[in-house]
Amino acid sequence: MQIEKYYHKSDALVVGTGLAGLRAALALADAGIDTITISKVYPTRSHSVAAQGGIAAAIAHASDDSTELHMWDTVKGSDFLGDQDAIEMFVNEAIKTVYEMEHMGVVFSRMPDGRIAQRRFGGHSRPRAVYAADYTGHVLLHTLFEQCIKKKVRFFNEFFVLKLVLRDDGVVSGVIAWDIRNGGLHIFNAKATLFATGGFGRAFKITSNSFTNTGDGLALVLREGLPIEDLEFVQFHPTGLYRLGILVTEGARGEGGYLLNGKGERFMERYAPERMELAPRDVVARAEQTEINEGRGIDGKDYVYLDLRHLGAEKIKERLPQIRELAMNFLGVDPIEEPIPIQPTAHYQMGGIPTTKRGEVLGDGKTEIIPGFYAAGEAACVSIHGANRLGTNSQQEAITMGRISGQAMAEFVKKAALFPIPKEAVEEAEAHVRKYLEGKGSVRPFELREKLHEIMTGKVGIFRNEKDLSQAVKEIRELEEEIHHIHVEDKGMKFNLDLQEALETENLLVFSEVIAAGALNRRESRGAHYRVDYPKRDDENWLKHTLAWKTPEGVRFDYKPVVITKYQPQERKY
Repeated sequence: MQIEKYYHKSDALVVGTGLAGLRAALALADAGIDTITISKVYPTRSHSVAAQGGIAAAIAHASDDSTELHMWDTVKGSDFLGDQDAIEMFVNEAIKTVYEMEHMGVVFSRMPDGRIAQRRFGGHSRPRAVYAADYTGHVLLHTLFEQCIKKKVRFFNEFFVLKLVLRDDGVVSGVIAWDIRNGGLHIFNAKATLFATGGFGRAFKITSNSFTNTGDGLALVLREGLPIEDLEFVQFHPTGLYRLGILVTEGARGEGGYLLNGKGERFMERYAPERMELAPRDVVARAEQTEINEGRGIDGKDYVYLDLRHLGAEKIKERLPQIRELAMNFLGVDPIEEPIPIQPTAHYQMGGIPTTKRGEVLGDGKTEIIPGFYAAGEAACVSIHGANRLGTNSQQEAITMGRISGQAMAEFVKKAALFPIPKEAVEEAEAHVRKYLEGKGSVRPFELREKLHEIMTGKVGIFRNEKDLSQAVKEIRELEEEIHHIHVEDKGMKFNLDLQEALETENLLVFSEVIAAGALNRRESRGAHYRVDYPKRDDENWLKHTLAWKTPEGVRFDYKPVVITKYQPQERKY
C-alpha cells in the first residue's frame, strides 16, 4: 500500500480552529508571522460554535460589578483549586477581550440605551455574561474566522493529527497529520506549535460535545511522555436535552428559568437556597442527579424539567431562539407551551495540558518549559477553573488565552530556529496508520467506544466511589489491549471515516484511564469531583494539583501546589 507524503514549513502552527486556535492564529498574523492552522473539521464547524450563553467580563453595564468580584467568584467557583495569579490576570484581560471582539464586528445583544447587554449565570454574583441572544459562540467564531481569512492565515482543514513531534533534544518541531479528504501523510514543520484541540466529552454516553471532541490533543501529549493536569475534574452541565445531551444554555436559567422535579417542586431550594438555579454547575448537576436517584424525576424517570413558560413567548423568542428551536426539533417540545425534559450531560474538562500564564507547555508540569510548544483553551490547564468552571468563563478563557499564547508564540518564533522533523517520527506516524489499514483484527471501533461509554458514564460520572473507579481503571486497560485487534473495514484513502473512528477511539482510551485513575487517586470531594465515600473537601491533604503520566504499568502521579495570593480556602456556600 502506497502512502504519499507531503511536507510543509511555517513559522507557527496552530492545531485546532475553535475560539482559542483562531484567536491565537490571528495574534500571530497580526505580528506578521507566517501561520498554518490544522483542523479535522472546517473551522466554522469547530465545537466552539455550539457555545450559547455568553462570555464573562466585568464591564459593569448591568450592575456594580468589578474585576475583584469576578476574581472572587471564579476562585470560589473553582472550589479554591484555581491558581489565583492566573485568575487575576484572566479577569483583567477579559474586559479587553470583549471590546476587541466588539470592534472586530461581533454583534452583541444590547441594552435599551445601546450599551452591551449582560445577564446572570450560575456562580457569578453579578450579571456578567456578555451575550448575543443564545448564539454567542457562533458569532464569536465566525468573526474570528473571517478576520483570519482577511489576515491570510493558511488553513489545512479536514486533517487528523497523528503525532506531536517532540525531538530527543526536548524541542517541539511540528506535527504529522493524515489528510482525511485525500489520504496521505502531511508533515508540518514549524518553529512553534500550539494545541487548541478542545475537550473530551465523547468519552461519555450523554454529552453536550460534538462528535469531534475526542480529546486528541491530550492523547498526543500523553503518548510523548508528557503530563496532564487535573484530568479527574469533569464538569457535567445541568441542562442537556433528555437522552441526547445537547446543550441548553445556562442563559435559560439566567433569564429566569426554573428547575422542577416530578412533584413540581423547585428543588434547588434544598441544595442552594440563596442562588437556587444559578448555583455553580457542579452543585446544580448533583442536585438534579440526587432528585433522579431518589425517585423524584419526572414520572420517576431519569430526567427533570427546565420550565421557561413563565418568561413569555416574546422573551423566549428574543433571548433564547436557538433553545426553542433545539427543543422543538429534537424533543418535539415548544418551551413556550411546555417545560423541557433535561438531565446532566458531560460538558467540560477543567484539567488539561499544563501551561504557564503565557500558554507555554510545562514538560514536568511545574517549571520546565518545552521550547516551541504552547496550548490554549479547553485543551490547556493554566489553571483558571480549578475543580469547577463557572459558565461563560470558558469562551472568555479560550479567546483571552488564545490571544496571549499567540502573542507569546510570535515573540518566540522571531528569535527561534527551525528544527527539522526526524525521519523516525514520520516512520512512526506511517506505521500507526498502516496498523489499521493493513490489520486483520475482528474488533470494530464502535464496539470499543460503546463499552467505554458505559464504563465512564456508569462508574466515572457525577457520583464516584472506590469500587466503581477501581473497576473502571481495570476495564479501560482491558479495552486498551483490544485496540490492537481493531478491524477497519474501509481500506481506502479518501474520506476513510472508519479509519478516523479507530484513531479517535484509541485516543479516547488513552486519556480515559487517566480520568478514572485520577478520580480514584483523589480521596476527597471538590468541585465537580464527588466521592460518596469521601464526601468532604480535604484541604489538608488535597489542596494541590494532580499531574499524571501514562506508563506501561499504569498512571503515575505527582503534585504541585495551588497558587494562593488573595483568598484563603473557606466553606463554599450558595
